[in-house]
Amino acid sequence: MTNRLEGKVALITGAARGQGAAEARLFAAEGASVVITDVRDDALVSLEKELLDAGATVSATRLDVADEADWDRAVRHATAVFGELNVLVNNAGILDMAGVEQTSLEVWNRIVAVNQTGVWLGMKSAIPSIRRAGGGSIVNVSSIYGLIGSGAAAAYQATKGAVRLLTKTAAVQYASEGIRVNSIHPGVIDTGMVDEEIPAEGLPALTAATPLGRMGRPEEIAYGALFLASDESSFMTGSELVIDGGYTAQ
Repeated sequence: MTNRLEGKVALITGAARGQGAAEARLFAAEGASVVITDVRDDALVSLEKELLDAGATVSATRLDVADEADWDRAVRHATAVFGELNVLVNNAGILDMAGVEQTSLEVWNRIVAVNQTGVWLGMKSAIPSIRRAGGGSIVNVSSIYGLIGSGAAAAYQATKGAVRLLTKTAAVQYASEGIRVNSIHPGVIDTGMVDEEIPAEGLPALTAATPLGRMGRPEEIAYGALFLASDESSFMTGSELVIDGGYTAQ
């Protein structure tokens, strides 16, 4: 199947690398006009050039997801360049592995600002445009650690749990307007964030705890986001799509 997102305009946060970049490449390949956003300027420009060279319809703009004015500007950019907005993928996120007592207030506030407030601001900013387009889809990226505990990553887990329930309440609120809101819950995925924040010696244990016996690939999360963004998932809202190699099935 091809052109699964033909005619749709999608805005993806945290798109400069990892899952966000994989989503941008896949959405563009499936016919979407894609607005890619991040705070990593050089990587964002590089991805935009790659996609343009491949014939994609894409536009890059800087976005700090914790900044309301930045969100308003990014949504205006999307509608100015492509005419409307149909899909929002709240992918941007940051990780800290410290536990409850080890987490400083500064780190807590930073994680909450990006992972939780950023998702709320994204929906708040994008929904008026999605409404004007006649409805659409919002995909919020949570985590398996928005479903289960790990004994670490206190701030990260708190925010990912919040994303899960924020998704559900938004799904109920906007269902009558044809705006669907679902969450994705990745397991351990082979991304730069994991490389930076999880000690290399800890990865074998996480892999061993995954029944499929490996880390996931960013593209495997992107395919889940593609399904939720497309009309194929038209009867799904408020749902949790778990893509974790069986980690939470045990």
